[in-house]
Amino acid sequence: MEILVASAVGVMTACGIYLVLRRRTFPVIVGLAMLSYAVNVFIFASGRLAIGLPPILTDQARGYTDPLTQALVLTAIVISFGMTALIVMMALGAFLETGDDNIGMEADAKESTQKPGTAE
Repeated sequence: MEILVASAVGVMTACGIYLVLRRRTFPVIVGLAMLSYAVNVFIFASGRLAIGLPPILTDQARGYTDPLTQALVLTAIVISFGMTALIVMMALGAFLETGDDNIGMEADAKESTQKPGTAE
């Protein structure tokens, strides 16, 4: 089970980094979401991967799962959802203002070579 979770965290991190390095805003937003999911799964897995154990240690239970990591992940999910919504609105505003969602250097170079007062 640990190998599966570790592999999933690694794949999500690799996909997130790959998407963050793209030139368009939508893949960057999806990449940031993938990175936050990878961190959430990593934090959740650090609280002990045990199936069927209670979150609080009692006399009858032979072990327990750490409830602190579960609370941290739930809080991180809510925060990442809000931040994703904010980034989507900022990207939409930038797209509506410029008419392009390219975040690369080509757009800056195109503006600097353009003569003042002319538009394409």
